[in-house]
Amino acid sequence: HVQLVESGGGSVLAGGSLSLSCAATGYTCSSSCMGWFRQGSGKEREWVASIDSDGLSRYADSVKDRFTIAKGNAKNTVVLQLSSLKPEDTAVYYCAAGCYVDEPWPWCLGRAPRGQGVAYWGQGTQVTVS
Repeated sequence: HVQLVESGGGSVLAGGSLSLSCAATGYTCSSSCMGWFRQGSGKEREWVASIDSDGLSRYADSVKDRFTIAKGNAKNTVVLQLSSLKPEDTAVYYCAAGCYVDEPWPWCLGRAPRGQGVAYWGQGTQVTVS
């Protein structure tokens, strides 16, 4: 039984920083992608960033140069560092994960912005920027 447990988030003033973490349990893959999506109030879910087994990270244009995704120190963990936060970054942030064999899933490549094909989702954590 795979579970993604998120931590971090909270409220911050514009220009501030936050860190989100996600730990996957019951999760065993030869190749894995982990990432983050977000959904603002009244908005569609959107892809934010992802990182694959080779450590290659990808970002949505809206967060590039402000957010950093990295593998955590523990196995099957991922950290999203959010900086230079803007009010429009306010959203529930969801951790996403999935295994792959030859190539990462399209969502891992930023080609499925609504999260189509994500195998596992976290419960979400709120980020509020004012």
